[in-house]
Amino acid sequence: MYPRFAAARIEQALSDTRVVLLAGPRQAGKTTLARSLAGEGRRYETLDNATTLAAASADPTGFVRNLGRAIIDEIQRVPELLLAIKESVDNDPAPGRFLLTGSANLMTLPRVADSLAGRMETVRLLPLARSEIVSPEPPTFLKRVFNGETPNIGRPVVGEDLVGAVLSGGYPEALARESWARRQDWYLDYVEAVVRRDVRDIAAIDQLDRLPRLLRVLAEHSGQLINHAGIGAAIGINHVTTQRYAAILEQLFLVRTLPPWHGNALKRLIKTPKLHFLDSGLLAAMRGVTPEWVGRDRTVFGPILETFVFSELLKLASWADERVSFSHYRDKDQYEVDVVMEDRLGRIVGIEVKASATVTPDDFRGLRRLAEAVGDRFAFGLVLHDHDRATPFGDRLWAAPLSCLW
Repeated sequence: MYPRFAAARIEQALSDTRVVLLAGPRQAGKTTLARSLAGEGRRYETLDNATTLAAASADPTGFVRNLGRAIIDEIQRVPELLLAIKESVDNDPAPGRFLLTGSANLMTLPRVADSLAGRMETVRLLPLARSEIVSPEPPTFLKRVFNGETPNIGRPVVGEDLVGAVLSGGYPEALARESWARRQDWYLDYVEAVVRRDVRDIAAIDQLDRLPRLLRVLAEHSGQLINHAGIGAAIGINHVTTQRYAAILEQLFLVRTLPPWHGNALKRLIKTPKLHFLDSGLLAAMRGVTPEWVGRDRTVFGPILETFVFSELLKLASWADERVSFSHYRDKDQYEVDVVMEDRLGRIVGIEVKASATVTPDDFRGLRRLAEAVGDRFAFGLVLHDHDRATPFGDRLWAAPLSCLW
């Protein structure tokens, strides 16, 4: 079993919060982690069980009334339970009453967010981070870069090994399969299963067959600015429907919208969000990219590598003490930074991703523009690339190996 660095945060939340929601995509390891942390005397109920689902749906209040301390798995299947849980924890406010798991982002639903406000903490669990695969200890990357310190290089992974790590993704079931064909088959089957099983729990969809097709089109646009009209045209739906369906895929933790950075110092910013997949292995499977293809054409690797880095950063933030917000930077002069991170102190870190081993001063043009815009708030700027050592390129600007993320 891989170590999950979010475990410490979950245990802390259970010690002082009435309800803890462990949220993330299916097959990321939520149930395994929840049961390992639950301890003795905590009842386990899964709403993937047909009988349990029927009982919870028929009488949410009665179902919860019979539970003292419990794990409820896949809570998005009966969101009405959350109001019953609210009543229960208001009557008995002891910490750690309920540990919930959800394969959909319930906090985007107003009635859910309102029902447990102040009573529930959400912890994200995404597929395995590279650091969880290779190391027993969480990396110090975020702490160091926000403090303006050069990150540790970690265990360098370069060339073909880096390609293999990125294309494999982080889902445990996929990693357990040895051949690329078998891994990609798992990812494609996974998408079909999630769409068939989970979409109806969170939305009424009249064209369910369009969602897998939309996901394939989105895969070709991962890392790019979102153009809902252009994306929808490829499968014959309008931009309003495209935007709505894309939001559903985001609720299911398949994709993530990265908003544009904004600041008063610059007026010529592009205000369009970017779209990313949340797992590089899933993205590679949707695009049919294999190590052999990357060996023939390195250009197909760049967008998948950018998704990999963005996802790794999200994972680091999910268990870190620092609260980090994410955005991207692009202005009308074509200066851009792939990922901009900001902590609660207002410190800014910029990350640019490059698939090659060579970095030039021109690769820092976007980071320099960002540094000028934010002034003393700029903590660090990195170009992460396929290499095994770090090189300074100016004040608080470094080229560094991707391995510093783990």
